[in-house]
Amino acid sequence: MIRLTLRQLRAEALRLLLSSLAIVLGVAFIAGTLIFVDGMRAGAYDRAGAFDRHTDLAVYPATRDPLPAALVDRIRAVDGVAAAEGELLGSGGIVGADGRPVLGYAVLAAVPVDDALRSYDVVAGRLPERPGEVVLDAPTAAEEGFTVGVPVRVGGSGGAARPYTLVGTVDVAGTSRDVGGPFIGLVGADALAVTGQRGYDRIMVAARPGADEAALADRAADVAGAGATVKTRQRILDEAVEDAVRDLEQFNMVLLTFAGVAVVVAGFVIANTFAIVLAQRTRRTALLRLVGATRGQTFRAALLESAVVGSVASAAGVLLGVALAGGMNQLMGRLDAPVSGGLTVTVPTVLASLLLGTAITVGAALLPAWRGTRVPPVAALTDAAVQPARGAGRLRLAVGALVFAAGIAALVGAAPAVQVVLVAAGGVLTFFGIVLFGPVLVPALVRVLGWPARRLFGATAGLAVANAVRNPRRIAATATALVIGIGLVSAFVVGARSTKEGIERSVDAEIGVDWLVTGIGGDLPTPLVDELRARPELAVVHEQRSAVTADVQVRAAHPALVGRTLTGVVAGEVGRLAPGSVLVHRELAEARGWTAGSTLTLRGRSLRVAAVVTADGPALAGSPVPAGHVIEVVDADFTALFPAQRGYLAEIDPAGGVSADQARAAIETVVGRYPTANLMDQGAYKKMLTGTIDMLLAFVTALLGLAVVIALVGVANTLSLSVVERTRENAVLRAVGLTRGRMRAMLAVEAVLMALVGALLGVGLGTGVSAAAMALLARISGDFAVVLPLGQLGLILGVAVAAALVASVLPARRALARPVVEALGDQ
Repeated sequence: MIRLTLRQLRAEALRLLLSSLAIVLGVAFIAGTLIFVDGMRAGAYDRAGAFDRHTDLAVYPATRDPLPAALVDRIRAVDGVAAAEGELLGSGGIVGADGRPVLGYAVLAAVPVDDALRSYDVVAGRLPERPGEVVLDAPTAAEEGFTVGVPVRVGGSGGAARPYTLVGTVDVAGTSRDVGGPFIGLVGADALAVTGQRGYDRIMVAARPGADEAALADRAADVAGAGATVKTRQRILDEAVEDAVRDLEQFNMVLLTFAGVAVVVAGFVIANTFAIVLAQRTRRTALLRLVGATRGQTFRAALLESAVVGSVASAAGVLLGVALAGGMNQLMGRLDAPVSGGLTVTVPTVLASLLLGTAITVGAALLPAWRGTRVPPVAALTDAAVQPARGAGRLRLAVGALVFAAGIAALVGAAPAVQVVLVAAGGVLTFFGIVLFGPVLVPALVRVLGWPARRLFGATAGLAVANAVRNPRRIAATATALVIGIGLVSAFVVGARSTKEGIERSVDAEIGVDWLVTGIGGDLPTPLVDELRARPELAVVHEQRSAVTADVQVRAAHPALVGRTLTGVVAGEVGRLAPGSVLVHRELAEARGWTAGSTLTLRGRSLRVAAVVTADGPALAGSPVPAGHVIEVVDADFTALFPAQRGYLAEIDPAGGVSADQARAAIETVVGRYPTANLMDQGAYKKMLTGTIDMLLAFVTALLGLAVVIALVGVANTLSLSVVERTRENAVLRAVGLTRGRMRAMLAVEAVLMALVGALLGVGLGTGVSAAAMALLARISGDFAVVLPLGQLGLILGVAVAAALVASVLPARRALARPVVEALGDQ
């Protein structure tokens, strides 16, 4: 039986080639992901301690508050300390040689002055040694044409850009300092001034030769006090590696999730393939049974065949995965993405990929192999057994209908119950309902969609419809493979479009000004807003700020803008909002017994309630403040109450009689001195907020595209194997006058109907899941509603139809390759 199975595999190698393509692609995705992440992980271990090569221990804050600069000198004076330097990582920006800010998020770091702690790789020049000096990463310096010795204007949240002397360039590629934008290195005092931070993120310590590390750590801890934690060198490196690996593991899980979808789709395809192949061998299997082969032998022979196919396909998938990982590395390099790593092909990765691909193939073949052994030998030798077309059992259909109904109910009930888990459960249950009920649902949809085709193409399309619905289980399995990939793509497409529309509606409701200035990587620079307010061309300059005190959220408000988010006034007059007065939201006023004219005390200041209002403004994200416990004060009062609180967004309107160009020029005059601030209009602001959604959608669509490709391979595979099964039938059709063109058209219509039904079910499933998610978000925030991107959904259906037409080419060529007389004698 083993020799017979292997001989059979050799004889049908071409037929199994297309069958194994699904496994090749699925395993390639898995192997490529693992190899790519293994390379990144190997690099992460090497880079984890890049900036701690000379650090023996370090002092970290025990709370969110930074370490005061004065603590550096106290640590430096500890017995056994050779050097101590404060380090911080913040955001900053530089002005390019053309006078414009250099684009991209820039990392600004405090670089140690003492040689005992310096761990940067210098490319040219030297590291900064005194205030007024700066180093840049080598690529940024080269792109801007900066050379050692020239002044470079650097700015951040602490103030406007000022010139620093460029004393060197460094290599930070692939390290934690490499985030795709410029790297700026300053001495500690300058770094504190530019970033506006009140202290250091940590204090790095180098020990004297021969000093006892444990004793030194204890002495440093005593000096640092209860507000700090001392970590040894080994702990620092361990935590750095742990952080790097944790980030990689999360990235790995995301990629493997999509790879898992592709593998599941491949499992559907391979199961359908083996079901068809084994059904076509019914007579051969029956003959083996008649000459003495047992059911167990035929079952094991089918599994052996699947294991050989799976292992060979998995090996090819691993080789393709290596190429895929190499391509991903090249792509990341061309995009200047802050990740790096070589090709790291490990034995566990190769074995895991081979075992997974083989296991999926064998597992997918189990049920078809078991069914293939259930046909009695005598019945199998009749013509009726050659093309079995069993429908689904009543139990399966009943369970499928119940599961499908439960899925729909979960999706509908997710929003009223405010349960995210119901959205996921509803999507999964609905999909399994489609799988179980598919043998009835899919043929019915084929007949419905086939009606216009029959009107257009006549008998040719009628034959295609009849062929498509001949085996309900087969066409249901083929269509179901498409439902997974296209359903997920559709869910992301509809969800992304709906989210973008919700964000844009929120911006329209909350921002009613012409111009916006936003902070890049953090809050707005401290003097920026005051300088904008001093410009006569600008009438309104409002910095959005908020803070929490005594279980109340306090918001800065501008009298000219405050009315845009209000939905009603309960008492008082909004127009009376001025210095010394406040607006109180209704929920807080009812809880505290306040009304218009009441006096309240806020952080020691007495303020009068100008009005009690209702508003749609969002609560502070992640705040424990109850909903509606909000007080709005004018900008001047907010600054007096919270002088250190900054915002990341300023709203600006021009003065009366000032044109848009004049206003923009006035704003640019101020903003140009602050490289960490960005000027934009409402349209650009919306695009900035929604740009991440577009990038995420493109990323997800690209990853899920492989699952769709595998499913379309399943369409081609099913059609190709069905052509082999219908060799005599097709020959009869050709003998009675069916032309070659009509034969191609018949197979093309059959392929399109299979793909179109799967695509429509996928689009319906994805849209339903997104609609449930948007209804849930609308229940929470009120700004979201489902929006159908008809153009994109139509494109998805069009791509599925076009791919199905392409998939029909090879089966049509095979159907027409054999002469009619020879095909009529096929057994």
